[in-house]
Amino acid sequence: MGLLDSVIGALGQGQGGGGQADLLKAVVGMLAQGGQGGQGGGLADLVARLQQGGLGDVVGSWVGTGQNLPVSPDQLGSALGDDFLAQLTQRSGASGGDLLGQLSQMLPQVVDQLTPNGQLPQGGGLDVGAVLGQLLGR
Repeated sequence: MGLLDSVIGALGQGQGGGGQADLLKAVVGMLAQGGQGGQGGGLADLVARLQQGGLGDVVGSWVGTGQNLPVSPDQLGSALGDDFLAQLTQRSGASGGDLLGQLSQMLPQVVDQLTPNGQLPQGGGLDVGAVLGQLLGR
């Protein structure tokens, strides 16, 4: 197992078991992968998708330095769209309401940890090492 697997395993303990750890690994992998069409990386693309899906205030709270606003599984599913959810389902093995329920709890924390200064990282995709360091520091 690689470093990513070890860290994800440690983060997943006490958070609902391996399913959530697999989902966290899938989310981090997608965010670290970078975005399509030069939009500044996976995290920037995710934030843009959520803003376009009507969750601008919610995702703004995750990026900002204040309290994170909650998001319901239904809101998240509508904003992310079927293509994004299908990718996460394929990568994590989670599906349906289970996927959205876990994602609605996890995504605010992940985005918050990846934007500690209240703004998106500049210059493209995320460095996996930096992502892991920030998640470990939570």
